[in-house]
Amino acid sequence: MTYELTEDQRAFQSMARDFATEHLAPFAAQWDEEHFFPVATFRKAAELGMAGIYVREESGGSGLTRLDAALIFEELSAGCIASAAYLSIHNMVAWMIDRFGNDDQRTRFLPSLLSMEKLASYCLTEPGSGSDAAALRTRAVRDGDHYVLNGAKAFISGAGVSEVYAVMVRTGGDGPGGISTVLVEKGTPGLSFGKPEKKMGWNSQPTAVVTFEDCRVPVANRLGEEGEGFKFAMKGLDGGRINIASCSLGGARAALTAAKEHMSVRKQFGKELASFQALQFRFADMATELEAARLMVHRAAHSLDRGDPDATLHCAMAKRFATDAGFEVANQALQLHGGYGYIKEYGVERIVRDLRVHQILEGTNEVMRLITARKLLKEG
Repeated sequence: MTYELTEDQRAFQSMARDFATEHLAPFAAQWDEEHFFPVATFRKAAELGMAGIYVREESGGSGLTRLDAALIFEELSAGCIASAAYLSIHNMVAWMIDRFGNDDQRTRFLPSLLSMEKLASYCLTEPGSGSDAAALRTRAVRDGDHYVLNGAKAFISGAGVSEVYAVMVRTGGDGPGGISTVLVEKGTPGLSFGKPEKKMGWNSQPTAVVTFEDCRVPVANRLGEEGEGFKFAMKGLDGGRINIASCSLGGARAALTAAKEHMSVRKQFGKELASFQALQFRFADMATELEAARLMVHRAAHSLDRGDPDATLHCAMAKRFATDAGFEVANQALQLHGGYGYIKEYGVERIVRDLRVHQILEGTNEVMRLITARKLLKEG
């Protein structure tokens, strides 16, 4: 494993950094305040290939690696965490269609997703099944050439705006083996959306319940075979965990940069904050934790790219460590700002609010510990 980025990776990184600096960072506070979903900006990102980062080139995507994606999402989230996180979700759905779909599905869905003419949402969590995803109850009953869906999904990013929903449904018996994945298109009779949730963070993307009431979906919209959906969902989450961990890195890095700038200009007792050894030590620990998290995330991405049998373990460990570390770094950056950190004008409190949910979604960090413990204790 090399710690040096290739020339191409530096180019991807620079492209994403420039995009974030020009199109995300200047507007992030306003989008958060106004709860504005920047669809036009997403389409600009799509023009640069960021709507199908690891979708294969022959399918119209960028054909990059998971490590490349980690670099890109870190840079994007340094500009706007919520926007970068939504792009991660959209990429996950596009990849699932490319990876598990058939030629007809790729032809029908991918062109509009890769241009972000249409947006995509991932629907796994339900009001009664969060961490216990295999217990989901949304049911799809076969009726000729259609499935009839009944149930609901909770906390869905993009709900009501997205045009394509990758939905995990129960087509068989209890447990993961009875779950399939279907693509539900906006406008399908029986598909409806709840009120927008009022959230602590991630305010620049809509979140709502998605409800299915006798919603008829063509069998042709099922990815793979019946009973394969849970496997698809978990494989999607391996990559999603790396992406959201990378978003934590970018947000924490932005907070660390803000703290450094504040410490160099703010004075107390006649001296700059940066001259106090206690604060120097705190800042050094923050930077060290962030770098350790980055190494873990990049190792996990490399593991997933290689098809390592321990990739799921590495992704779970990296997600847990990076999202915990990212939130703590941002929270400490707020503390280093003193009272100014609590003021919206300084931007750090928004980073703290946005990063908090990363410890919950894509599998809570408690579940990441469970995945890790089961794997390691089973081997022992």
